[in-house]
Amino acid sequence: MEEQQSQQLDELLIPPLNFAVVDRGIYRSGYPNITNLPFLGKRRLKSIICLCPELYPDYILEFLRKNEITLFHLGIDGNKEPFVDIPEDVIRLALKNLLDPGNHPVLIHCNKGKHRTGCLVGCLRKLQRWSLTAIFDEYRRFAGTKVRMLDQQFMELFDVSSFRGLTR
Repeated sequence: MEEQQSQQLDELLIPPLNFAVVDRGIYRSGYPNITNLPFLGKRRLKSIICLCPELYPDYILEFLRKNEITLFHLGIDGNKEPFVDIPEDVIRLALKNLLDPGNHPVLIHCNKGKHRTGCLVGCLRKLQRWSLTAIFDEYRRFAGTKVRMLDQQFMELFDVSSFRGLTR
């Protein structure tokens, strides 16, 4: 009986916090934990863009190795006032990796899947010619009561002109 319950637990597919489909082959979420790995394994990811500054624990590194998933560790601090800005060059590199179909399916994540992930997705949406109202609405859906004005300002001022022609 215990073995059967253990097997059922192994088969549970639990997505990471704030998991969602962004576009074909692009997912977003919060930081995955050990219970999320079977779910992520089913996504057959080719790459992960990690926006957290912390290094992955060994169990996630082993999961990446076993599943041949490329890690783009572009750790950045959150855009908290008054002194920390999201580095535009890192977002540009993340967006370049995100736009490469060879990296798909890809998961973007930060700690909670709200702010740093929201900024990257917002820049992608800007490239997809979404209105700022729609971009901010999507950002707010994930940020909840923790909306950061500096994040919205970053997305509004982000220049996507160098990426034109790279979208599908």
